Amino acid sequence: MSSSPVMVDGTNERTVQAPDVSVVIPVYGCRNCLEELVDRVGSALLPAAGSYEIILVDDNSPDNSWARIKELAERQPAVRGLRLSRNFGQHAAISAGLKFAAGQRMVVMDCDLQDVPEEIPNLLAALQGDVEVVLGQRIDRQDTWFKRTGSMLFYRTLGWLTDTRYDHTTANFGAYSRKVIDALNDMPETDRFLPLLVRWTGFKTVKVAVSHGLRTEGKSSYSLGKLLQMAGRIALSFSDKPLRLVMTAALMIAAVAAGFAVFSVYRYSAGDVRVAGFTSIIASIWLVGSIIMGCIGVLGLYLGRVHGETKRRPRYLVWQDTREQE
Repeated sequence: MSSSPVMVDGTNERTVQAPDVSVVIPVYGCRNCLEELVDRVGSALLPAAGSYEIILVDDNSPDNSWARIKELAERQPAVRGLRLSRNFGQHAAISAGLKFAAGQRMVVMDCDLQDVPEEIPNLLAALQGDVEVVLGQRIDRQDTWFKRTGSMLFYRTLGWLTDTRYDHTTANFGAYSRKVIDALNDMPETDRFLPLLVRWTGFKTVKVAVSHGLRTEGKSSYSLGKLLQMAGRIALSFSDKPLRLVMTAALMIAAVAAGFAVFSVYRYSAGDVRVAGFTSIIASIWLVGSIIMGCIGVLGLYLGRVHGETKRRPRYLVWQDTREQE
């Protein structure tokens, strides 16, 4: 973090004071809607914030979004662009934006205009008193049936694996206090998932109903398979439930095996067993062997996550910053 952010007080005048609101937007595959996005965010913030900054984080978007971000940053002092060295993922891009943001209040939103910029004042208005987190609740989602179903399955799977309840109508779109963002920036883990990290802080959270826009640019990079894979990865990073499931399965199998052993001894004592069954022995060996390999696999996954964390590699690498090019 080199240069201090540029703030705007409803004009193009540069000041040195920290902004009232920082809006962090990860960018991937939405080059053509960035100008409209910035204009609408700025128009929404003018009456709701004394000063603001808009941080666009290019997560190595394949459509050359960085060129458009640089143009916007040159024309509008409120815009700051960060370009990551490669595609680190949406939540790593959000983490980069939050690390560079200087606002006393933060707004996180997607770049595809489905998070409606005009709802930002409503989120900020609810961020008062002892409320530290305000989440936008998408009551009427303008997504395809397949995407809504995939999102619901993702959050239900994640909730089951982490023993928590998630509302699939909420996502990243929300307003956060400086206290929450400082807590998130202090968290050292490399595997990031904003909703779960925010939930872990325990700060008071409210939900505000927001409208949801149609996606007019690009398409979601999250397929159902990727969502379920991400749920499993997040569960390994944030919960020990898979280990507990393995232990429960092992205990259940041990109980069944003990019962079968007692029954076999009883039949042998009664003279009902004369020749041991080859098929049952082979089946038992394969069953127990498969379970053992499964347990080792789960332990290996956890060991892999631990190995990744011990490397202490950065969560992201910022390649270019429009402020450094001024």
